Amino acid sequence: MASESSTQAYGEPSYWDNRYSNESGPFDWYQKYHSLAPLINLYVSRHHRILAVGCGNSAFSEGMVDDGYEDVINVDISSVVIEAMEKKYCNRPQLKYVKMDVRDMSAFETCSFDTVLDKGTLDSLLCGNNSRQNATKMLDEVWRVLKENGVYILVTYGAPSYRLSLLRRTFSLIKLHVIEKLISEKN
Repeated sequence: MASESSTQAYGEPSYWDNRYSNESGPFDWYQKYHSLAPLINLYVSRHHRILAVGCGNSAFSEGMVDDGYEDVINVDISSVVIEAMEKKYCNRPQLKYVKMDVRDMSAFETCSFDTVLDKGTLDSLLCGNNSRQNATKMLDEVWRVLKENGVYILVTYGAPSYRLSLLRRTFSLIKLHVIEKLISEKN
């Protein structure tokens, strides 16, 4: 009997292509837009150029556009999910979808985004193979594409002490907001 690895191939396109080939409906990791809107609105202007990394098939960016955000670029490593999202939102010019690995976003110019939004992507990389190296590559790229005084919003279930130590290597100013995990989506 073959033994299974203790980590998933979260950094591999094939893992996500397979997952999204078998998932039909939208899935939002951690929180939906309406839950995080007050925090997003606090730091992100409606006219900001926003990059959502590891977008998957989340409806989060749609919620942002419905709330008045004008320019949301979504990237994901899975060509399957990017093709599906491009088709789904072809009539929403405020939403753009690009197949891209967050560890190499060289297709974007340096200092090209006001905001980078990460809802679970860093966590995903930290659960995979070469986690620390992959997380560092991603954070370096996030820092590179952010404009001066840009905002990186990380939604994570990681312990603040662990995530802060990782973030402090890349970012000079960090504001921490701890919110309760939603138990149910009834409200």
